[in-house]
Amino acid sequence: MLRKITMLVITAVVMVACATSPTGRRQLMLVSEDQAISASKQAYVQDMSKLKAEGKLVTDPRLLDRVERITERLVAQAVIMRPASARWDWSVEVIDEPKTVNAWCMAGGRMAVYTGLILKVDPTDDELAQVMGHEIGHALANHTAEKMSVSMASQLGVVAAGIASDKPGQTMAMAAAAAALAVSLPNSRAAEAEADRIGIELAAKAGYDPRAAATLWQKMGAVGGSAPPAFLSTHPGPEQRQQKLAQLAPKMQPYYAAATNPPSRPVRVGAEARSG
Repeated sequence: MLRKITMLVITAVVMVACATSPTGRRQLMLVSEDQAISASKQAYVQDMSKLKAEGKLVTDPRLLDRVERITERLVAQAVIMRPASARWDWSVEVIDEPKTVNAWCMAGGRMAVYTGLILKVDPTDDELAQVMGHEIGHALANHTAEKMSVSMASQLGVVAAGIASDKPGQTMAMAAAAAALAVSLPNSRAAEAEADRIGIELAAKAGYDPRAAATLWQKMGAVGGSAPPAFLSTHPGPEQRQQKLAQLAPKMQPYYAAATNPPSRPVRVGAEARSG
């Protein structure tokens, strides 16, 4: 009986726990953004500490300086677009995994890009800005909390156990695990389209050519062959994405033309790799 009541309560929560994304899309939100940011911080520190111990965090100043220059201009635009993100601990690490073509941004602005993306795609600065802008778009649209919520909603028994537990430490550890899992889970088609739209605008306003979004996806599509990289793990496919971004580019050109002296905002780049 208790289990039935608990399930009914959780079902009711799922039905009402909705939010609206920056593009107006309805989102399932069982997890608040603050909770997602807190859990993401714990997961990020754990993962980066492990990677540092394994010698997988890049310390090459030339690569870190390049990532820093691009990311700081994008973050400045992200804060303009969403002022609340000024409080985030914006940071990025470059992970030395030559076979991994990927990048991500967790809730609260904690990012990573893999050397495989740099080596295999060989992006220009304009194209790398599209990658990082896309990932920042996921954070601005609260996609980590959304994926955590979807994951929890699909495992109602686990959620019920968490609700019944009075052990905050255990609950936090479960949340951190969910945040880490959210990075590896594919985004929905709608979430990817949102991040594409937000990212190309951020990049254009930061002074990066929006036409590079289409050429980036042309390169990304060519990299995978029979085994697409992680960055291509969701729909829409590279060709469709390339077409949509090419259609968006002319609308972004005025932003790009106006970005004669784009501002930058400090970002912690390679901090974990350089510390200690």
